[in-house]
Amino acid sequence: MGLKFGKGFRFGFSTVGVQHEMGLPGSEFESDWVLWLRDYENIVAGVVSGDRAENGPGYWHLFREDHARAASIGMDAAWITIEWARIFPKPTYDVQVPVEKDSEGIKAVNIDYEHIRKLGAYANRDAVEHYREVLMDWRSRGGMVVGCLFHWSLPTWLHNPVAVRKLGVDRAPSGWVDEKTVVEFIKFVAYIAHELDEAVDMWYTMNEPLVIARLGYIDIHSGFPPGYLSLEAYEAVVKHLIEAHARAYDTIKLFSKKPVGIVESVAWYTPNTENDGGAAQRAFEDNLAVLDAVTRGVYRGLRNSFEREDLRNRLDWIGLNYYTRTVVRADTKTLWGYKAVHGYGYLCNPGSISRDGRPCSDFGWEVYPEGIYHVLKSLYERYKLPVYITENGVADAEDRLRPRFIVSHLYWAYKALSEGVDLRGYFHWNLIDNLEWAKGYSMRFGLFYVDMETKKRCARPSTYIFKEIAQPKEIPDEFLHLVYPAKTWP
Repeated sequence: MGLKFGKGFRFGFSTVGVQHEMGLPGSEFESDWVLWLRDYENIVAGVVSGDRAENGPGYWHLFREDHARAASIGMDAAWITIEWARIFPKPTYDVQVPVEKDSEGIKAVNIDYEHIRKLGAYANRDAVEHYREVLMDWRSRGGMVVGCLFHWSLPTWLHNPVAVRKLGVDRAPSGWVDEKTVVEFIKFVAYIAHELDEAVDMWYTMNEPLVIARLGYIDIHSGFPPGYLSLEAYEAVVKHLIEAHARAYDTIKLFSKKPVGIVESVAWYTPNTENDGGAAQRAFEDNLAVLDAVTRGVYRGLRNSFEREDLRNRLDWIGLNYYTRTVVRADTKTLWGYKAVHGYGYLCNPGSISRDGRPCSDFGWEVYPEGIYHVLKSLYERYKLPVYITENGVADAEDRLRPRFIVSHLYWAYKALSEGVDLRGYFHWNLIDNLEWAKGYSMRFGLFYVDMETKKRCARPSTYIFKEIAQPKEIPDEFLHLVYPAKTWP
């Protein structure tokens, strides 16, 4: 007998406009990330790879082929991003909506059907109908659709990261630093919820809000736009993203009865020594700052903290993106009061072995499958909300690590499920190779290899491991040798 996830458990894949859609004529669009990736100074400085989103895998035109592939290996769910910059390539400022705000921030954005009608005059209707076609094609194959409303990419009229890097946040379109982006986001959310709700089973407002803030405004060597070091901007971005989710939640509920979630990247934090336990706990809780804000109404920032009733209970489900752990040690000299230790987690050399004797991906991320169990248990104990693993995968061009990676992470996910965690699905990152943001096409996460020149897809061996689990929704007994012992790898 294998380890059974149950008939209702979902296995899925994901799509993001900048990462997946472009690559064939007629699929192009402009966004802040598209500008950032092709900026000559960024390329010369090595901030970005030089790879362009316009040369991607071409999902915009090849979605039927990819959906057929996904269904053939047992996938029955997908989260699909509706690109804001495609829908509203030009400003929507002229559609004015009532905004309630006070000294704490934006408390409500009041949108009605007349505003939806006016927004329709600014929308790219061809893009709206194409997304409807994409979503309905997947639903016609029996797949569940999770509609993602924001995965990092902003319209250029709201954010020009190259200009921000050169001129500052007060002299260029500054994206989430500016609270008007919250209002404009709610207009987009309202329009899409109204137009595409019948094609969606669930919604989620945004992907990894803390990553956007930290990598854009603190860890400025990450390659993320706008690469502008500013604690003040960082805290403004976090606050505005929290408000944007809460107001989006309220707005979606006006037009939809579907569950609304948010997705955050949550690592498992382990102490470097016995004396670092407090630092590890603090780091983990810092990672949950946005989730705490939209469930409990409480935010604890670096310098600013707040408690707001208008943010509380704005969440129906949680999306977990898990890739590895972080080992931390206490360090009062740092911004956070702790510091990540090199040689573990995200801070390993590409293709190496970690200091704990574990293999590391092409990205230099340590394979640490048991961490997903600890995170799932902690999230469910803390929030008591349904959880989906919305991203989990490994950069592994040669497919050496991926078979064991899939089995071992699903084993630990099953263990959490069997111990009472309301875990409802696993979305593998990803079905096909795609653009890995600043790293371009060098990081290969796909079950299917993609030749970016010809757009041809080829199954990697791990595809068949995944299929043998996803189709029956269980881990077969003969795969369990890929789990134990955790540190034994070829």
